[in-house]
Amino acid sequence: NTIVANGRTPNVLQGLRQGETHGTLFVPDQEPLLARKQWLAGHLKAKGELYLDAGASKVLTQQGKSLLSVGVTKVSGDFTRGDMVLMLDPNHQVIARGLVNYSSPEAQKILGFTSSAIESRLGFMAEPELVHRDNLVLV
Repeated sequence: NTIVANGRTPNVLQGLRQGETHGTLFVPDQEPLLARKQWLAGHLKAKGELYLDAGASKVLTQQGKSLLSVGVTKVSGDFTRGDMVLMLDPNHQVIARGLVNYSSPEAQKILGFTSSAIESRLGFMAEPELVHRDNLVLV
């Protein structure tokens, strides 16, 4: 929820906290996670692709899990952490879009490896997932 109130009104924030009505209250018409998923689905340009094996494709589409590096067979494109990437199944069909936790050179080094091997492969581990499920939307 968001309230737009006159900032020149004395003690307006204190009054709002005490239940007084000031300004205009905006209530979202959908849950924040759903709005985020809609944003992910169509508002960012993809910078790269992650090609998945059958197991990773199934986990994403049927179980709603995060994408782990062990399920990635190929990395394409030039992207950095936080960029949008496409995830493709073994038939090269786009099945998901998401914000990636590693750059393309880092993803190349960890593809096919389990999360427990990330730190030894890169010298650090930002996240155990290549793409977290909260930053991923099926298409």
